[in-house]
Amino acid sequence: MQKTDSVITQGFNPTFLYTWKGIRTQDEDRYHCHDHLELAFIMSGKGRYKIDGKMYDVQEGDLLIFNPGCYHQAFIEDLTTPTYEFFVAASDFCLEGMKPNSIELTSVPLYRTGADLRQKLMRICTSMCAESDEFKVGRYYMMQSYMVQYMLNIIRDEQIPGAPGGHVAFESINKNKIVEEIILYFEEHYMDKISLELISETMYVSPFYISKIFKMVTGDTPIRYLINIRLDKAKELLEESPELSIKEVADRVGYDDAYHFSKLFKKRFGISPSGCKKD
Repeated sequence: MQKTDSVITQGFNPTFLYTWKGIRTQDEDRYHCHDHLELAFIMSGKGRYKIDGKMYDVQEGDLLIFNPGCYHQAFIEDLTTPTYEFFVAASDFCLEGMKPNSIELTSVPLYRTGADLRQKLMRICTSMCAESDEFKVGRYYMMQSYMVQYMLNIIRDEQIPGAPGGHVAFESINKNKIVEEIILYFEEHYMDKISLELISETMYVSPFYISKIFKMVTGDTPIRYLINIRLDKAKELLEESPELSIKEVADRVGYDDAYHFSKLFKKRFGISPSGCKKD
């Protein structure tokens, strides 16, 4: 029997209670607790939580585990970076060696996720939100199945051997992997309309996290990196196909505005696009 399986009792079939996502724009009114499990995932932003009498600073990627009887209350830290939170609640389950309706990890109530778990939770959150909005046949069972995946990914992360907290050893690897995938996406889609929001939806990672790790790994911002790819491609086109107009070249590398394209090109190469054409 695998180590992860040892904490899962036979008949593990938790009841899905509810899910909620939203941007917190004001302090929570009540200091309260539940008789069920509630998990709060910070998808982006920063904030503060009072949990069982202690204050915690929370940020993107943090997971808050509110087991039954755990008192908690959310507070705004800075309205310019409010927390975007995803909640899911469950009951009627018991993991071996833990109290009913509880997930008891080494880092409770605040569990700082690594890049791998963060990406998995982001993906599941997105799927649950879509399912919740559609109201299709079997909606409850789909939500329950996503919730089970959500809970098991957390438990598995805690039990990864050789990595305190279950994620430290994999942090840099996953950052590099995500950045490599973004660069590959840029190289394959540079001629299309691209935004951080679009990349976020494609990668299941928040725009803030993308910007942070991309700059950390490459030393450049995602948009600046994309601009350089486009301009390099444009220079190749101008040298290899001088019969193309500046407008045609701009269109082929993702720019509607030829004047804006020309300004970027000259700033990058010190020469106008027309001056780059080979006779």
